[in-house]
Amino acid sequence: MPEPVAIGIIGGSGLYQIDGLTEITEHDVETPFGKPSDSIVGGRLGDRQVYFLPRHARGHRILPHELPHRANIWALRSLGVRFVICVTAVGSLQDKYAPRHIVLPSQFFDRTSQIHTFFGGGIVAHVAFADPISAELQRLIQAAGAALGHTMHAGGTYVNMDGPQFSTRAESETNRRLGFDVIGMTNLAEVKLCREAEMAVATMAMITDYDCWKVEEEPVTAEAVIAHLRANAEAAKAILARVVPEIPREANWPEHRALDMALVTGRQWWPAETVKKLAPILGRFTSS
Repeated sequence: MPEPVAIGIIGGSGLYQIDGLTEITEHDVETPFGKPSDSIVGGRLGDRQVYFLPRHARGHRILPHELPHRANIWALRSLGVRFVICVTAVGSLQDKYAPRHIVLPSQFFDRTSQIHTFFGGGIVAHVAFADPISAELQRLIQAAGAALGHTMHAGGTYVNMDGPQFSTRAESETNRRLGFDVIGMTNLAEVKLCREAEMAVATMAMITDYDCWKVEEEPVTAEAVIAHLRANAEAAKAILARVVPEIPREANWPEHRALDMALVTGRQWWPAETVKKLAPILGRFTSS
């Protein structure tokens, strides 16, 4: 039986390692897009190969707008990762999502000033992104969390802001009235790049606060967030340990062929330098 494909886990604020890994290795991956956030920790959870990347680096040293998203996702893809679970701290924009609840967003809204793509340099691609999240991977996470007794919410919209400051009340109220569910500073770029890299991705959005729209609550502060981060990290570790064995061994979901209808530039026009740069992503198109 062939070795199953690898699983990537991107840890957010408060989650800098995962428990239960055996056969641990560290990987300092050189990428065409610079260095990833940190060394990538490889290991086994049961019979599955897992690679863990702390988004903000161990010690939480990188601001949201400083994150090397392309390097992070390229590095995971180069290690054979085809499924990615993103764990991220978020603020709640709705009453029904309380601190320490877990939201599995299905949609995103971009309020950033950033562009994230692997393409350019002579190769044009426009991936379909109407449904950004892998619904099947989301379903597996939902089942794992519910079985452990956590309050899970499947669906909803994650609005991505620049940061690093938290929202003003005016911003928070506007996002809330537009019907958005949670707010964060990092995850949309990861989801976009995972789609371009033909990796199935789902997000565990861990509620830490009510942003600042809930006037009867204290405005969000770093101190208040950290208290919930610790509890959320423990919940995330338990869910990850339960869901990893349920992830398919083969990469045969629609997300794993996202580039089939996305590449606009004819193969004969692809610059050799760009092909080399994107080798982990374009390999199945250039190997024949």
